[in-house]
Amino acid sequence: MLLTWLYVPGDRPDRFARAVASGADAVILDLEDAVVGGRKAYARAAVAEFLAAPHPVPVQVRVNELTGPDVDADLAAVAGAPGLAGLRLPKVEAPATVAALAARTDTPLHPLIESAAGLEAAYDIAGAHPAVSSLGLGEADLRSDLGVADDDGLLWARGRIVVAARAAGLPPPAMSVYANVADLDGLAASCAAGRRLGFLGRAAIHPRQLPVIAEAFRPAEREVARARELLAAVADAQARDSGTVVLPDGRFADRAMVAAACRIVDLAARYAA
Repeated sequence: MLLTWLYVPGDRPDRFARAVASGADAVILDLEDAVVGGRKAYARAAVAEFLAAPHPVPVQVRVNELTGPDVDADLAAVAGAPGLAGLRLPKVEAPATVAALAARTDTPLHPLIESAAGLEAAYDIAGAHPAVSSLGLGEADLRSDLGVADDDGLLWARGRIVVAARAAGLPPPAMSVYANVADLDGLAASCAAGRRLGFLGRAAIHPRQLPVIAEAFRPAEREVARARELLAAVADAQARDSGTVVLPDGRFADRAMVAAACRIVDLAARYAA
């Protein structure tokens, strides 16, 4: 249950250690869009050197397109590195490409859906291989492919990704990056909208975005109190050998509510530690 990921260009090794110490729950070193063609080799070498040892937070690498000319060199540089926690796979459009990559590495895989074709195959991609550990949405490319200019045009796509991930037994997906690093109010509002759809957490492109994202997705005190109240009522019912749980406000509690309450309490405990 990680809430914040921080992207760092793979050709900026001067930022790698600072990203790990930034307070982000995880770091993503980007070998794809953030690195121009002439600096790919330099970026690979820099990322490989940084991943030669493990780090205090998970460090993932976004490789280049699975059907492109650079992914083989990416894998040769980072696959099996002690500090590698997973691979972000951009522009995935077919489950077969994910399965083929999974046969080449034992690293957790995180496909990103960034096109209409990928969105159509999202359910199959999410279940393409046991190595798939999460499903994500790359909204900048998807906006371009769909020809939409605002969040309303992505509503169906966002909902589909959430459902596809959960249908495959994957954790709730994290939201894509918010490009305007100066608009923290807009970021907070966007996170709130994503949370209502079922997203949990978000990727960032600047450390100043991290506290906003964490606050938006961290359970509020009122939520935690209600969740603990529900779990206390369940414990009381079990002690009385009763199968019926009624909360003080008159609501009946079912198993789905109990599962949601457990997640809220667990998440709150994680971020209180």
